[in-house]
Amino acid sequence: MCSALICWRKPRILLNHSWHTLSGSEVAQLLESDTELGLPFNEATNRQRRYGSNELVSREKTSSWRRFLQQFQQPVQYILLVAGTVTALFKEVVDAGVIFAVAVGNALIGFIQEARAENAIAALAEVVTTEATVIRDDEKARISSRELVPGDLIVLATGDRVPADIRLTEAFDLQIDESGLTGESLPVDKTTEPLAPETLLPERTNMAYSGSLVTAGQGRGFVVAIGNQTETGRVAQLMQESTNLMTPLARRIQRFSRTLLYFVLGMAALAFAVGAVRSGYAWVETFKSAVALAVSAVPEGLPAIVTITLAIGVSRMAKRHAIVRKLPAVETLGSTTVICSDKTGTLTKNQMTVQEVYAGGRHYTVSGTGYDFEGAISLNDQMIELNTSPALRDCLLAGLLCNDSHLQQEDGQWEVVGDPTEGALLGAAHKAGLDREVLEEEIPRLDVLPFDSKLQYMATLHQDQSNRVIYAKGSVEALLTHCQFWVNGQGEKAPMDLDAVRQQADDTAGKGLRVLAFAKKPVAPDQETIEPDDLNQGLIFLGLQGMIDPPRPEAIEAVRACKMAGIQVKMITGDHPITAVAIARTIGLGQTATAFTGQELAQMEPQELANAVENTDVFARVAPEQKLRLVEALQAKGEIVAMTGDGVNDAPALSQADIGVAMGMGTEVAKEAADMVLTDNNFASIAAAVEEGRTAYRNIRRAIGFILPISGGESLTILMGTLVSTVLPILPVQVLWVNMVSAIALSLPLAFEPKSERAMQQPPRNPNEPLLSGRLGLRILVISVWNAIATFGTFEWMMRTTGDVDVARTVAINVLVSSEIFYLLSICRLIPSLVANLWGQQKTISYAPAIGIGTLVILQVLFSQWSLMNELFDTAPLSPAQGLFILALGLPVILWALILQQFDPIN
Repeated sequence: MCSALICWRKPRILLNHSWHTLSGSEVAQLLESDTELGLPFNEATNRQRRYGSNELVSREKTSSWRRFLQQFQQPVQYILLVAGTVTALFKEVVDAGVIFAVAVGNALIGFIQEARAENAIAALAEVVTTEATVIRDDEKARISSRELVPGDLIVLATGDRVPADIRLTEAFDLQIDESGLTGESLPVDKTTEPLAPETLLPERTNMAYSGSLVTAGQGRGFVVAIGNQTETGRVAQLMQESTNLMTPLARRIQRFSRTLLYFVLGMAALAFAVGAVRSGYAWVETFKSAVALAVSAVPEGLPAIVTITLAIGVSRMAKRHAIVRKLPAVETLGSTTVICSDKTGTLTKNQMTVQEVYAGGRHYTVSGTGYDFEGAISLNDQMIELNTSPALRDCLLAGLLCNDSHLQQEDGQWEVVGDPTEGALLGAAHKAGLDREVLEEEIPRLDVLPFDSKLQYMATLHQDQSNRVIYAKGSVEALLTHCQFWVNGQGEKAPMDLDAVRQQADDTAGKGLRVLAFAKKPVAPDQETIEPDDLNQGLIFLGLQGMIDPPRPEAIEAVRACKMAGIQVKMITGDHPITAVAIARTIGLGQTATAFTGQELAQMEPQELANAVENTDVFARVAPEQKLRLVEALQAKGEIVAMTGDGVNDAPALSQADIGVAMGMGTEVAKEAADMVLTDNNFASIAAAVEEGRTAYRNIRRAIGFILPISGGESLTILMGTLVSTVLPILPVQVLWVNMVSAIALSLPLAFEPKSERAMQQPPRNPNEPLLSGRLGLRILVISVWNAIATFGTFEWMMRTTGDVDVARTVAINVLVSSEIFYLLSICRLIPSLVANLWGQQKTISYAPAIGIGTLVILQVLFSQWSLMNELFDTAPLSPAQGLFILALGLPVILWALILQQFDPIN
């Protein structure tokens, strides 16, 4: 007892979660409060000073300047900064400014992305901020939830948002929707009795948790946790503690950039050493050659191309209903190996739907999903008419009239106002052609016996012409004990086969459906009210209705597409195991017969958990920290994990996953924690996003395979010039022109390349595969060597024939650019697409390569022929004959590209 009092003096110890084990009087005593009067006003004021406001508080933030400067601590940034500094040393202020602008732009993008965690905490704070009805000094008042303190006595009513974690002491038909926190798709019936210590969070029926919604009934209880100490607060802390892992693309670029940095420094040192040891070679020229080689080896345009390619991927995904909040997430989707999906609202519609009806000894099936009226009822695949199925009509009529909810349209979609279970009953009745408004006029309600968690049923009294009748709905166990007769297939009262009904109920429940029983009882024409005693005997059984939150039809196809692409799909939900397994089977997640529960996962050692994650597709009754643990276990096995979800309980796992995917209709918390949001709540959009992600990575790989041979050719050209002790074949300023202008003009079109038909027919890439694979490296080496031979050979030949170094350099640069143009045509899909269209095959054509080539030709003409450009870049005008010569020397690169295509099909 005393230890609990100490808890309030040391608020961090409030995470012991033991309140559900205590009785209401024990809770009141430990909190020093009163079950009728609540807290005194002065004590509430003192406690607010002691414990602070009832709001979420994030941990201390890193200063903005420090977070911005941290963005430069990456190898790719080092390369850009070195290139910019070197360029500035040569007094090329404009070029240096461009390079520094790229570096600063990259830093700004990373800086903005890191702010998302703070936004997630802010979204959580909005969720738990509401108004509350509190009793203090025996006075009831409506106050801001921020003013609540531990020990406050709270009153809950239908429609209220629970303002803090509350231990309930009174519950009158109280039901609370906790789907956002626990994943449970149905409202939870609340009780007040103490529970066992090991009771899982979704089953703590004597607790009301912050942020959940009261859907029915009334209740009251004591505040036992506020702010960060609530279950929602714990979710916020898990989000802050989760590791912000680097994306696969970021890891590849970091490794590639580090390797490139070492290569650049090595080549520059080699050029300087070779020049220094040669007799008669000036130190200034030696240094100039080394600097030129370093500048040429750095692909300054690569970071910009990668960013642009990802941005185009973002635009394409947006057209397919996937909004990306973080650029690297585009490529991460393409390398995803496992999708961990929440069930409720993600794989399912989050709308209860009647799928089976048992009435008059017959088993009917109901088509359609959700609350929409589209669908029908059939028997043995034959559509039925209600006038030929009186027992079915009575069963559906009972569900329609013994009902306190209603359906309304919002944005073209039918939504339930009230209990989702009752919404499902309304939908089933409407599909059979029953009109509620007409029937309520013909058979008006006279009295109601509200649902009672102890009785496990609800009943209503109606006037039916000159007779009066009670309709009842409830659990199978509660109603069958009071039924001796049923309505048979002919609509007549007959003795009931109790065993057959119970077997049918068990079979339906075994499919993961929630089963409700329905009954009626004729009463005296003058009866005005209903009492529980009225239902103790004489009930006539009408039938059973089995309902479930059905899977989205498009989710079934999406799961199939993901499995075809080699991506595992795992369901992680807070729902019941039987329901989870039933949904899993429907959407095609193997034929698994069991699901691991959160309680089982909590008892597993790391190796056991690793095996469970690898061999099981369904995890049920999973708490937020267990979702996080499952994601971490998959990542530890080297998987690239995408986590989908829409509730508060999904936020930590969304933040931890390599890519978090939130549903558009989900909570703001989930959206802020995620990297991507699906605007149509369609799981199928994930498959589309994966396809676009794979396309983006392929285009990035093409851009790298295109840009690096340019830098490689320049570096080898300058190295050759150093080795043979000639003047520099290419000046640093000319290198910058090629790297920052011509290379970008030609590589940018690769970012617009359309998706390949094979994108979703290949397995995911190996997460450990380097950005520069062996086959791609071979391609880059061969093309680089050819570019160097063509460029340096042209320079040497022009020097011997003209003796004009400016003309020689101008021709050499243009030969390199000519090779670039023909190499682009050999790896892009422009020509194959045009040919396919000529043969009548419909192919998506991107004319971006043609636009890029045309733009570059104009720029190169200006580069060579315009006097101002001649002055800036030390170039000289060329003759038409020299222009044809340049084009001829660029053509052979196509042959090399065709040969390399056999080893590395880059396009």
